Amino acid sequence: MPDWFRHLFTEMSIAQSVIIYGLVIALGIWLGRIKIAGISLGITWVLFAGLILSYIGVEIDTRTEHFIKEFGLILFVYSIGLQVGPGFWASLKKNAVANNILAAAIVATGVIITVILYYASGNHISVMTGVMSGAITNTPGLAAAQAAANDLNITGTDKSLITLAYAVTYPLGVFGIIGALLLLKKIFHVKIEDEQELHRKLGMLRANRPVSVHLNLENKQLVGQPLRKLFGLLKEHVVVSRMYHNGEIITPTPGLILAENDVLLIVASKQEVEQLKLLVGPSSAMNLKTAQESDLISRHIVVTRSAVTHKRLGDIPELHQHDFTLTRLNRAGIELVPHGDIFLQLGDTVKVVGTEQGVQLVTGALGNSLKKLEAPDLAPIFMGIVLGVILGSIPFHFPNMPVAVKIGMAGGPLIVALLLSRFGNLFYLNNYTTNSANLMIRELGISLFLASVGLSSGKNLSVAFGNGQGWIWMAMGIAITIIPLVLVGFIAHKYFRKTYFEVCGLLAGASTDPPALAFATKLTGSDIPSVTYATVYPLTMILRIVAAQLLILLLA
Repeated sequence: MPDWFRHLFTEMSIAQSVIIYGLVIALGIWLGRIKIAGISLGITWVLFAGLILSYIGVEIDTRTEHFIKEFGLILFVYSIGLQVGPGFWASLKKNAVANNILAAAIVATGVIITVILYYASGNHISVMTGVMSGAITNTPGLAAAQAAANDLNITGTDKSLITLAYAVTYPLGVFGIIGALLLLKKIFHVKIEDEQELHRKLGMLRANRPVSVHLNLENKQLVGQPLRKLFGLLKEHVVVSRMYHNGEIITPTPGLILAENDVLLIVASKQEVEQLKLLVGPSSAMNLKTAQESDLISRHIVVTRSAVTHKRLGDIPELHQHDFTLTRLNRAGIELVPHGDIFLQLGDTVKVVGTEQGVQLVTGALGNSLKKLEAPDLAPIFMGIVLGVILGSIPFHFPNMPVAVKIGMAGGPLIVALLLSRFGNLFYLNNYTTNSANLMIRELGISLFLASVGLSSGKNLSVAFGNGQGWIWMAMGIAITIIPLVLVGFIAHKYFRKTYFEVCGLLAGASTDPPALAFATKLTGSDIPSVTYATVYPLTMILRIVAAQLLILLLA
């Protein structure tokens, strides 16, 4: 073997670091395709590949490893924030409060069990935090624990064992979450077919989406009044997409004077339908969507023109026309009723009803050029990362704490990404990325982070099992995984009247565990677990990060 080739793998250099990282990540991803009982540990195999190479003596430059680890974590959590941001803000409604309370209860119960086991076992709190992070499959929590250990200058074996405790408990954490779902299915005596039928009866398969309803105008107090009078009587925004008025089908304006026996096709939230029937009149047998005498058409138009994303919908002059109506807005899988106070975002899909000319006007105003979205604008993304790092570095001082608390490289970018997903357009920071681009950044970030963690910790692998500690960590991890999920899942079903499908999404989201969500979606044959998962995921992620830090800062 030539010396230059051997040195390329053994002597620390930039080239050596790139080669080692490439081998670890490629090997880990290939191994991640292996399934046991239909379940795969996926990207986590990158961590195990790093541990193995480090255990047999492979080393890389410490400063390089530290930078790649932190930068990878930032990319991961920031892309996660951009992905779940729209769903998070849409979930901050009254009907989602209970889900987030239950998810917070799962986090709190896990922390309490960790503290009890800490006092019972005599392990250092940093090790127990690693056990907890692995048991709940939360990688950013591991990063937060390591950052807190650095702030307190914890050194030696206790610090290095954080990662090992995480690696040992993580696999059982994945299977434990899925086991909790199956255990609750048995406890509740759930039959999937019956549960699906229940959801069909409740109309919950599309509970968060607007619905359309045809209503006959029979309210005498509205006859002779402008259409805006109806809007003023409602608490929530609705859209009248079509209307049968004076013998023709039109797209009405707010100033249109209502007449007796008008038929209104109204788009509104499901809970608003009964109120509309009381205010307008009963359901109509007429179908304005399929009526042959109508020359109205409907189109889905994608927002690709950045100029319209910095103004309220009601302040865009091009949309003040009479030949069309914006009926629905789809944002990252969440359907909304468009209204004058909403701000459009790049990538939004708007459903438009109107004449051919009217639809063309909307198309010109909103863009509908998908090629513009294929190349993401990296400047706002990196500006958001800068703001996230600044926020994560702000020290918060609390009484009786030895050092200031920071939300760190995991919490700061996540919070900023959530904020920019909602308010970024106001500051000309459009963070839109396609799903494939977001997935690429996310997978790259978590791969770099896990490879770094493994390469820095494998040399201590023999310590974990040499004295039998690894087996004890596994047992404690199972308790931290199973008890909170089964306890809160039972409470959610019995006292909060959550269906089994909703409980599955709640537990997967509270564990921030994508494999568990994939299993729940396949088990239930519905997208209901995904909806609940998106509702609780962001808040849970923040709580997991903060909890991992506080455990070390308070008990170390």
